[in-house]
Formats: sequence, structure tokens, C-alpha cells
Amino acid sequence: MSFLDHIRACNAHDLSGFRPFELEGHRLGWVRHALAEQLPGVDPGFVVTADRVTLAPEVRDFEARSSVLAHAAQFIVETGAVTALRGEFYPVTPAWGAEPLMRIDRAVVAQFGIPAYGLHVNGFVRRPDGGLSLWIGRRARDREVAPGKLDNMIAGGQPIGLTLAENLVKEAQEEAGIDAALASRAVPVGAVTYRMETEAGLKQDTLFLYDLELDADFVPQNTDGEVERFELWPLDRVAESVRATKDWKFNVNLVVIDFMVRHGWLTPDEPDYLEIVRGLRR
Repeated sequence: MSFLDHIRACNAHDLSGFRPFELEGHRLGWVRHALAEQLPGVDPGFVVTADRVTLAPEVRDFEARSSVLAHAAQFIVETGAVTALRGEFYPVTPAWGAEPLMRIDRAVVAQFGIPAYGLHVNGFVRRPDGGLSLWIGRRARDREVAPGKLDNMIAGGQPIGLTLAENLVKEAQEEAGIDAALASRAVPVGAVTYRMETEAGLKQDTLFLYDLELDADFVPQNTDGEVERFELWPLDRVAESVRATKDWKFNVNLVVIDFMVRHGWLTPDEPDYLEIVRGLRR
């Protein structure tokens, strides 16, 4: 394994197996051909041609469009491709910050290849010797996604109806027992992006990144069952684990690599440095 291998794994895809999902001149996602052919039978609001999936012109408003997607989501559950719907909804937008055109259940975002957004917080401690340590979460073994894998201290998808700041406060409390005052000290430091083909479909994700410097005596406490335990690791140990293993949730590798670049641990002496830096924002 290498740092670059993780980045390449998160960007492996073949769009020939998909057709665009479009509306009002905007490309909103990608749908596998087999699912696309089934959609008109699920809801007549879908219009499917050989080169795209769209919605009928009469399906015009937010609620009507969302209803069509809800019927598709239920169908996907009935096929067994998804165990259950999440009841948490993501916005379907032509771009970040744009007015949502509709909403979609989080469980079927990949089936429609909808761009999704989330946030990841690197909780770190500055040691007396000047080095850095990161708080690492071990995901609970009963999680549907990446059970038992290593994770950031705080991470979560960005649902419809919340600002990033509001979501940060919510996730900080749920995942690490951090109150709003401490969460507000998290510094936004950029984003990583990737497009990854999975068994479910296409993941097109943007992860907004935050650094939160913590006191040496602070210990995070999970409250929502997402994390089995937390450990504080020196950055050298974190880097070696990312470089040499598959122990981390797949996209957290990218977040941690970005942290190492920004804090000077990963330098241009690394032979793949330029490709790594470019690859974090494809």
C-alpha cells in the first residue's frame, strides 16, 4: 500500500456503465443502465432515453420531484440492493450552495450518483516536543459502513436543512461529546473530493475539512454508538498505519493524508507528492 494507492482507490470508476441523471440542463448524477431501464415502471415521473435519465416536465416543484425519488428509493429497498432507508435526506442541487431541486434519502444517494457533502474534523493535540497527535475513532462493529475501521474524531454527512456550522455542532456532540463552544473553535481548512464506483453505484463526495486543536487533558466521549473507542496516536503512527494498511474507513485515508500535507509531515521529498496533492481534489 501507499498514500497514492488510497487516493486512486477512491477515484476508480468507469462511467460507461452509467447514464447521466439530468434536470433543467444540469447534470445531477449518474444511474447504472440496469436501474435506469426500470425507473419508468417505478414512477411515470421518470423519463428515460438511451443517453439520459430525467423527470417529466409536469413534475415541476420540490415536493413532486422528491416524491418521484422516494418511490425509486422504496423500489431499491424492495430489490434488496439497500437494506432499509435511513430517513435522513440529502439535497439534490446543481452545485454546492444552490437551491435544492429535490431531496433524496441518504441510503440511495450512490444509486443515483448524486454529489454528496459531509464534514470531517481532525481533533489534534500539540505535544510538548512540538509534534502532533491525532484522536482516532474505532468505528463500532455493528455499523453498516466500514465496521471496526479507523475514523476521524468527528465525521458526518451534510443533510438538507442544516448549515455546515449547525451540522458540525450536532455531529461534535453526538460523536465526541463536544459542546457547541468547543466545536466553534474548529477551523475550516479546505475540502477533499473523489468519485468512486461502488457496488451500490457512484459516490461523488466532497468532504469539508476542519482542524480542532484540543487540550492535552481532553478525552472525547461518543454518545450515539457510532464509535467503539477513541485513541490518541502520534502522527508518525497515524501515517504509518495509513501508508501500510487498510485499517481505515476508505475516505478517511484522504482526510488524514491532507492533514499530513498541511502540517508538513508529508513533504515534497515524497516521490508521489505532486500526484498526491492533485489527487485529493479531483
